[in-house]
Amino acid sequence: MRRLGRHTREAPPAIALLAVLLAVLIAAPSFFAAGNLRDLALNNAPVLLASLGMTLVILVGEIDISVGSQFAVCSVAAGLFAKMGVPMTLVPLLAIAAGAGMGALNGLLVGTLALPSIIVTLAMLVAWRDALRWATEGAWVQDLPRDFQWFGLSAELAQVLIVLVAVVVLVALGWLLRNLRWGRNVFAVGSDEEAARLAGIEPTRVTFGVFVITGALVGLAATLNAVRFDAVPSNAGVGLELQAVAAVVVGGTAITGGRGSVLGTLIGVLLLGAIGTAMSYVGISPFWAKAIQGLIILAALVADAALARLERHGSVFRRAPVVAR
Repeated sequence: MRRLGRHTREAPPAIALLAVLLAVLIAAPSFFAAGNLRDLALNNAPVLLASLGMTLVILVGEIDISVGSQFAVCSVAAGLFAKMGVPMTLVPLLAIAAGAGMGALNGLLVGTLALPSIIVTLAMLVAWRDALRWATEGAWVQDLPRDFQWFGLSAELAQVLIVLVAVVVLVALGWLLRNLRWGRNVFAVGSDEEAARLAGIEPTRVTFGVFVITGALVGLAATLNAVRFDAVPSNAGVGLELQAVAAVVVGGTAITGGRGSVLGTLIGVLLLGAIGTAMSYVGISPFWAKAIQGLIILAALVADAALARLERHGSVFRRAPVVAR
């Protein structure tokens, strides 16, 4: 029971995911074909990595809506590095460094200068996207070396590697948040920044570090996505910020910070990914996907507010003195 209580926030999206899968199993069993499940895993592995970074940002009480533009920049950078003759073993590292650099700029503006994250990252979303459009003139990165696609491996092996990397990052980040002081600091800053400061934590450094890690994860996600194709589009990552925020919020992470988990984010990614694909299998127009996504986010926010209220009432009742008669 104690273990279940720890996962109160993850329970509603998990139940919703099971309900969706059960409904699709009845209405369209072909959804569970091996090929479709493989494509779902491949399509959502980069989304999961970006969403894990977004989880950290939201846990500290901030938000980053520039991840889609960062994703596009890192994707193009990975293609250009490969065309320049950089070994494929180094291309992911350089793309991760590019993402971390963009995240560091966000962290500097938000953490050090205390500017509102919504304004800063909105400006960065436009700035990076327009700068990329100007630099590439909208052209895709083509004529890539042969070892770029699938890292020069067989498609089957590379697909397993992409999904495995996402899973390893998920498990590692979950462990870090639960077991290291750094993880406790992230939750502390998101719960009450002033109390964290009085406890000897530097919220500025925590916030800066979270944005850097998010940028690095976006760079990794961009590389893993780019190598699936033989050309890199300059408009990659459009709408990724909405997908990431939706997955995190739907997974039970409080938008106000301080509460949430990477397990919930995984469930959120799976739920939203399954719904989007399942709609086409049951004959519903994919144009409804964004509307349904928005409704799910709204429902998650309402559920989060209700949970927060219950938690506050519960803590009040636990603190209330017992009056002897």
